Amino acid sequence: MAEFKLPADSRYQDVPGRTHAAPAGATRVKTFRVYRFDPDGTDKPRIDNYAVDLDRCGPMVLDALLKIKNEIDPTLTFRRSCREGICGSCAMNIDGLNTLACTKAIDEVRGDVRIFPLPHLPVVKDLVPDLTNFYAQYAAIKPWLQTRTPAPPDRERLQSKEDQEKVDRPSACILCACCSTSCPSYWWNSDRYLGPAAILAAYRWIVDSRDEATGERLDALDDPFRLYRCHTIMNCTEACPKDLNPAKAIAEVKKLLVERQH
Repeated sequence: MAEFKLPADSRYQDVPGRTHAAPAGATRVKTFRVYRFDPDGTDKPRIDNYAVDLDRCGPMVLDALLKIKNEIDPTLTFRRSCREGICGSCAMNIDGLNTLACTKAIDEVRGDVRIFPLPHLPVVKDLVPDLTNFYAQYAAIKPWLQTRTPAPPDRERLQSKEDQEKVDRPSACILCACCSTSCPSYWWNSDRYLGPAAILAAYRWIVDSRDEATGERLDALDDPFRLYRCHTIMNCTEACPKDLNPAKAIAEVKKLLVERQH
Protein backbone atom coordinates (compact mmCIF):
# COMPACT_ATOMS: atom_id res chain seq x y z
CA MET A 1 0.00 0.00 0.00
CA ALA A 2 1.28 3.44 -0.91
CA GLU A 3 2.10 5.77 1.96
CA PHE A 4 1.86 9.52 1.66
CA LYS A 5 3.59 11.76 4.18
CA LEU A 6 3.35 15.50 4.64
CA PRO A 7 6.59 17.51 4.67
CA ALA A 8 8.21 17.93 8.07
CA ASP A 9 6.64 20.67 10.22
CA SER A 10 3.80 21.20 7.71
CA ARG A 11 1.08 19.74 9.93
CA TYR A 12 -0.55 22.32 12.18
CA GLN A 13 -0.25 21.67 15.89
CA ASP A 14 -2.02 23.58 18.64
CA VAL A 15 1.15 25.10 20.08
CA PRO A 16 0.41 27.01 23.28
CA GLY A 17 1.33 30.65 23.08
CA ARG A 18 1.02 33.64 25.37
CA THR A 19 -1.85 33.99 27.81
CA HIS A 20 -3.31 37.39 28.64
CA ALA A 21 -5.40 37.38 31.79
CA ALA A 22 -8.61 39.34 32.28
CA PRO A 23 -8.40 42.67 34.12
CA ALA A 24 -9.01 42.63 37.84
CA GLY A 25 -12.66 42.80 38.78
CA ALA A 26 -13.97 41.46 35.45
CA THR A 27 -16.99 39.21 35.99
CA ARG A 28 -18.16 38.33 32.46
CA VAL A 29 -15.05 37.00 30.75
CA LYS A 30 -14.66 35.24 27.40
CA THR A 31 -11.43 33.67 26.17
CA PHE A 32 -10.39 34.25 22.58
CA ARG A 33 -7.90 31.71 21.22
CA VAL A 34 -6.23 33.45 18.30
CA TYR A 35 -3.85 32.03 15.69
CA ARG A 36 -0.54 33.90 15.62
CA PHE A 37 2.15 33.57 12.98
CA ASP A 38 4.89 35.89 11.75
CA PRO A 39 6.63 34.48 8.64
CA ASP A 40 9.52 36.87 9.16
CA GLY A 41 10.27 35.31 12.54
CA THR A 42 11.59 31.90 13.50
CA ASP A 43 8.74 30.75 15.75
CA LYS A 44 6.18 28.20 14.63
CA PRO A 45 2.49 29.19 14.55
CA ARG A 46 0.97 29.35 18.01
CA ILE A 47 -2.32 30.03 19.74
CA ASP A 48 -2.46 33.06 22.04
CA ASN A 49 -5.19 33.28 24.68
CA TYR A 50 -6.87 36.59 25.43
CA ALA A 51 -9.36 36.91 28.27
CA VAL A 52 -11.74 39.75 27.37
CA ASP A 53 -14.14 41.55 29.69
CA LEU A 54 -17.41 41.39 27.72
CA ASP A 55 -18.95 44.12 29.87
CA ARG A 56 -16.46 46.51 28.31
CA CYS A 57 -16.58 45.13 24.77
CA GLY A 58 -18.95 45.38 21.82
CA PRO A 59 -21.11 42.41 20.81
CA MET A 60 -19.25 41.23 17.71
CA VAL A 61 -16.06 39.21 17.33
CA LEU A 62 -14.51 42.14 15.48
CA ASP A 63 -15.19 44.32 18.54
CA ALA A 64 -13.22 41.85 20.64
CA LEU A 65 -10.33 41.77 18.17
CA LEU A 66 -10.19 45.56 18.13
CA LYS A 67 -10.23 45.62 21.93
CA ILE A 68 -7.41 43.09 22.02
CA LYS A 69 -5.32 45.09 19.56
CA ASN A 70 -6.04 48.48 21.16
CA GLU A 71 -5.80 47.53 24.83
CA ILE A 72 -4.00 44.19 25.22
CA ASP A 73 -1.69 43.26 22.35
CA PRO A 74 -0.94 45.82 19.60
CA THR A 75 1.06 43.22 17.64
CA LEU A 76 -2.07 41.31 16.61
CA THR A 77 -2.64 41.72 12.87
CA PHE A 78 -5.92 41.42 10.96
CA ARG A 79 -7.86 43.17 8.20
CA ARG A 80 -10.99 45.23 8.81
CA SER A 81 -12.70 48.25 7.32
CA CYS A 82 -16.46 48.84 7.17
CA ARG A 83 -17.71 46.93 10.26
CA GLU A 84 -21.04 46.46 8.44
CA GLY A 85 -20.61 43.27 6.41
CA ILE A 86 -20.04 45.23 3.20
CA CYS A 87 -16.33 45.20 2.43
CA GLY A 88 -15.44 41.59 3.28
CA SER A 89 -12.08 42.59 4.76
CA CYS A 90 -12.53 40.85 8.12
CA ALA A 91 -13.26 37.39 6.70
CA MET A 92 -11.70 34.70 8.87
CA ASN A 93 -12.41 31.28 10.35
CA ILE A 94 -14.33 31.65 13.62
CA ASP A 95 -15.41 28.65 15.66
CA GLY A 96 -14.61 26.40 12.69
CA LEU A 97 -16.64 28.34 10.11
CA ASN A 98 -15.61 30.93 7.53
CA THR A 99 -17.47 34.16 8.24
CA LEU A 100 -17.09 37.90 8.80
CA ALA A 101 -15.84 38.98 12.21
CA CYS A 102 -17.98 42.12 12.06
CA THR A 103 -21.24 40.18 11.72
CA LYS A 104 -20.41 37.22 13.96
CA ALA A 105 -21.85 37.77 17.43
CA ILE A 106 -19.70 36.67 20.36
CA ASP A 107 -22.78 35.20 22.06
CA GLU A 108 -23.22 32.77 19.15
CA VAL A 109 -20.07 30.90 20.16
CA ARG A 110 -20.19 28.46 23.05
CA GLY A 111 -17.06 28.29 25.14
CA ASP A 112 -13.79 29.79 23.93
CA VAL A 113 -13.79 31.64 20.62
CA ARG A 114 -11.24 30.06 18.26
CA ILE A 115 -10.09 32.39 15.49
CA PHE A 116 -7.93 31.39 12.53
CA PRO A 117 -7.17 32.94 9.12
CA LEU A 118 -9.14 31.68 6.13
CA PRO A 119 -8.02 28.10 5.51
CA HIS A 120 -5.67 26.79 2.82
CA LEU A 121 -4.18 30.15 1.90
CA PRO A 122 -0.65 31.40 2.55
CA VAL A 123 -0.58 33.53 5.68
CA VAL A 124 0.88 37.02 5.45
CA LYS A 125 0.75 37.45 9.22
CA ASP A 126 -1.59 36.28 11.99
CA LEU A 127 -5.16 36.50 10.63
CA VAL A 128 -4.19 38.04 7.27
CA PRO A 129 -4.24 35.58 4.35
CA ASP A 130 -2.57 36.17 1.00
CA LEU A 131 -5.39 36.78 -1.49
CA THR A 132 -3.16 37.42 -4.52
CA ASN A 133 -4.27 34.29 -6.38
CA PHE A 134 -7.90 34.81 -5.38
CA TYR A 135 -7.97 38.30 -6.90
CA ALA A 136 -6.10 37.14 -9.99
CA GLN A 137 -8.81 34.54 -10.57
CA TYR A 138 -11.48 37.21 -10.21
CA ALA A 139 -9.69 39.38 -12.77
CA ALA A 140 -9.41 36.39 -15.12
CA ILE A 141 -13.18 36.23 -15.66
CA LYS A 142 -13.14 39.86 -16.94
CA PRO A 143 -15.67 41.31 -14.46
CA TRP A 144 -16.84 44.22 -16.55
CA LEU A 145 -19.44 44.86 -19.24
CA GLN A 146 -18.26 43.78 -22.70
CA THR A 147 -20.16 45.13 -25.70
CA ARG A 148 -19.68 45.50 -29.43
CA THR A 149 -22.57 47.85 -30.22
CA PRO A 150 -22.14 51.50 -29.22
CA ALA A 151 -24.07 52.78 -26.23
CA PRO A 152 -27.17 54.92 -26.91
CA PRO A 153 -26.12 58.56 -27.12
CA ASP A 154 -28.96 59.85 -24.93
CA ARG A 155 -29.37 57.24 -22.19
CA GLU A 156 -27.83 54.30 -20.38
CA ARG A 157 -28.04 50.71 -21.57
CA LEU A 158 -31.43 49.71 -20.20
CA GLN A 159 -32.77 46.31 -19.20
CA SER A 160 -36.09 45.02 -17.96
CA LYS A 161 -36.87 44.53 -14.30
CA GLU A 162 -36.86 40.77 -14.88
CA ASP A 163 -33.40 40.89 -16.46
CA GLN A 164 -32.09 43.08 -13.65
CA GLU A 165 -33.29 40.58 -11.05
CA LYS A 166 -31.08 37.92 -12.66
CA VAL A 167 -27.94 39.88 -11.78
CA ASP A 168 -29.18 41.41 -8.51
CA ARG A 169 -28.12 38.64 -6.12
CA PRO A 170 -24.82 37.65 -7.81
CA SER A 171 -23.86 41.33 -7.78
CA ALA A 172 -24.08 41.31 -3.98
CA CYS A 173 -20.86 39.28 -3.68
CA ILE A 174 -18.30 41.20 -1.59
CA LEU A 175 -15.27 39.05 -2.54
CA CYS A 176 -14.60 38.07 1.06
CA ALA A 177 -13.32 34.63 -0.10
CA CYS A 178 -15.33 32.77 2.55
CA CYS A 179 -16.89 30.54 -0.10
CA SER A 180 -13.76 29.65 -2.08
CA THR A 181 -11.69 28.88 1.01
CA SER A 182 -14.41 26.58 2.36
CA CYS A 183 -14.31 24.43 -0.80
CA PRO A 184 -12.20 21.23 -0.73
CA SER A 185 -11.87 21.29 -4.52
CA TYR A 186 -10.41 24.78 -4.25
CA TRP A 187 -8.05 23.69 -1.46
CA TRP A 188 -6.45 21.06 -3.67
CA ASN A 189 -6.74 22.73 -7.09
CA SER A 190 -6.62 26.48 -6.45
CA ASP A 191 -3.90 26.86 -9.08
CA ARG A 192 -6.34 25.74 -11.82
CA TYR A 193 -9.88 25.71 -10.41
CA LEU A 194 -11.34 29.23 -10.39
CA GLY A 195 -13.39 28.62 -7.27
CA PRO A 196 -16.94 29.57 -6.30
CA ALA A 197 -16.39 33.33 -5.96
CA ALA A 198 -14.85 33.80 -9.41
CA ILE A 199 -17.41 31.57 -11.14
CA LEU A 200 -20.28 33.37 -9.36
CA ALA A 201 -18.85 36.63 -10.71
CA ALA A 202 -18.60 35.15 -14.19
CA TYR A 203 -22.21 33.97 -13.98
CA ARG A 204 -23.28 37.51 -13.04
CA TRP A 205 -22.01 38.77 -16.41
CA ILE A 206 -23.12 35.73 -18.41
CA VAL A 207 -26.77 36.36 -17.46
CA ASP A 208 -26.55 40.15 -17.86
CA SER A 209 -28.76 41.04 -20.83
CA ARG A 210 -26.57 44.05 -21.64
CA ASP A 211 -23.38 42.02 -22.03
CA GLU A 212 -22.44 40.84 -25.55
CA ALA A 213 -19.63 38.40 -24.74
CA THR A 214 -21.65 35.47 -23.42
CA GLY A 215 -20.11 32.98 -25.84
CA GLU A 216 -16.56 34.05 -25.02
CA ARG A 217 -17.26 33.90 -21.30
CA LEU A 218 -18.64 30.36 -21.58
CA ASP A 219 -15.68 29.32 -23.75
CA ALA A 220 -13.29 30.55 -21.06
CA LEU A 221 -15.04 28.46 -18.41
CA ASP A 222 -15.41 25.27 -20.48
CA ASP A 223 -12.44 23.51 -18.95
CA PRO A 224 -12.05 20.36 -16.82
CA PHE A 225 -10.36 22.33 -14.06
CA ARG A 226 -11.51 25.96 -14.30
CA LEU A 227 -15.19 24.96 -13.89
CA TYR A 228 -15.66 21.23 -13.54
CA ARG A 229 -13.59 20.72 -10.39
CA CYS A 230 -16.80 21.74 -8.60
CA HIS A 231 -18.45 18.60 -7.23
CA THR A 232 -21.42 20.37 -5.63
CA ILE A 233 -20.24 19.87 -2.07
CA MET A 234 -22.23 23.02 -1.15
CA ASN A 235 -19.71 24.32 1.42
CA CYS A 236 -19.57 27.57 -0.53
CA THR A 237 -23.28 28.27 -0.15
CA GLU A 238 -23.18 27.34 3.53
CA ALA A 239 -20.25 29.69 4.18
CA CYS A 240 -21.44 32.77 2.27
CA PRO A 241 -22.10 35.58 4.79
CA LYS A 242 -24.35 37.35 2.26
CA ASP A 243 -26.66 34.34 1.83
CA LEU A 244 -25.74 33.93 -1.83
CA ASN A 245 -25.72 30.60 -3.64
CA PRO A 246 -22.45 30.11 -5.57
CA ALA A 247 -23.16 26.39 -6.00
CA LYS A 248 -26.37 27.15 -7.88
CA ALA A 249 -24.58 29.68 -10.09
CA ILE A 250 -21.93 27.09 -10.95
CA ALA A 251 -24.64 24.55 -11.80
CA GLU A 252 -26.36 27.13 -14.03
CA VAL A 253 -23.12 27.75 -15.93
CA LYS A 254 -22.72 24.01 -16.49
CA LYS A 255 -26.32 23.88 -17.69
CA LEU A 256 -25.73 26.71 -20.16
CA LEU A 257 -22.70 24.91 -21.56
CA VAL A 258 -24.76 21.76 -22.14
CA GLU A 259 -27.66 23.65 -23.70
CA ARG A 260 -25.53 25.43 -26.26
CA GLN A 261 -24.33 22.05 -27.59
CA HIS A 262 -27.86 21.15 -28.72
